[in-house]
Amino acid sequence: MAGSLHVRNLDEDLISKLKLRAARHGRSAEAEHRAILRQVLDTEPEPSFDDLAAELRELTASRKQTPSELLQREGRDER
Repeated sequence: MAGSLHVRNLDEDLISKLKLRAARHGRSAEAEHRAILRQVLDTEPEPSFDDLAAELRELTASRKQTPSELLQREGRDER
């Protein structure tokens, strides 16, 4: 079953452009909206694991980091 998406707070200029584009392509504004989303999202490359890991490292660079070997050692010592 297909889902639905409601987009709120669009300015009138954007709506007019969407309707004009839809008319040029011979489809409804809703169909044009679907086509635009599909085109953009299907062509966007998926980030690699390495890229995501680098992004995460950058986001957490200012946090205190505890090496995993210390955490493992602490876990063994608690037993």
